[in-house]
Amino acid sequence: MMNYHGDFLKGDRKNARYPFCIVWTPIPFLSWLLPFIGHMGICTSAGVIRDFAGSYFVSVSSLDDGLSILAYSKYWKLDVDKVCGNGAATWDKAVLDASEEYKCRPHNLCFDNCHSHVAMALNLMRYDNSTSWNMVNLCVLSLVNGKHVRQVSQPLTPYIPIEQWPCSQVWRKCVCIIYTVCVCVYIQYVYCIYNIYIHIFIYIHTCMYVCIYIYTYIYMYIYIYIYIH
Repeated sequence: MMNYHGDFLKGDRKNARYPFCIVWTPIPFLSWLLPFIGHMGICTSAGVIRDFAGSYFVSVSSLDDGLSILAYSKYWKLDVDKVCGNGAATWDKAVLDASEEYKCRPHNLCFDNCHSHVAMALNLMRYDNSTSWNMVNLCVLSLVNGKHVRQVSQPLTPYIPIEQWPCSQVWRKCVCIIYTVCVCVYIQYVYCIYNIYIHIFIYIHTCMYVCIYIYTYIYMYIYIYIYIH
């Protein structure tokens, strides 16, 4: 199995430190339905995680904890050589400045959130010679480039912490299968509801079109009848 920790020293792995990385963790329930949505933080050159955890609050990780919401599940290693400036010093200053800025901002789930905080840090350091980092491209790139912190054998493990459940591996696999079936049933249900609404919309639209046609015909008939006769 692939070793996802090959880029880090043994001490970094032991203390859950990932220098020059963007880290990500799923949000319960929300990430189960939309796997690309989660909570994001950015690490300093020493591996300390800074994440915009709530309104006017940017958390700082200790030696052995993860993000403020949950232990993080994935990391995306960035190249410090792509930072415009003095490498690690510029990186740390950008992370610090972004964190100080977001200590003065309210948290908005849709428009100004943890992804925005990370995007500001990358823009300040002009990572990869770009100042157009935002929550959308970070969401997509972290999903594509992110690697799992643990060597997982189940694709759902980052979203459901089944490795912590006090049961056998067989039961864990059964839980994954049941969850997958539930997700498939849910998708089919949403698809059926969507089709029903589409048919209702088409029916209403057709009825409105017929009504307008009839109304126009009656109006023209009355107009011609009054002004001609």
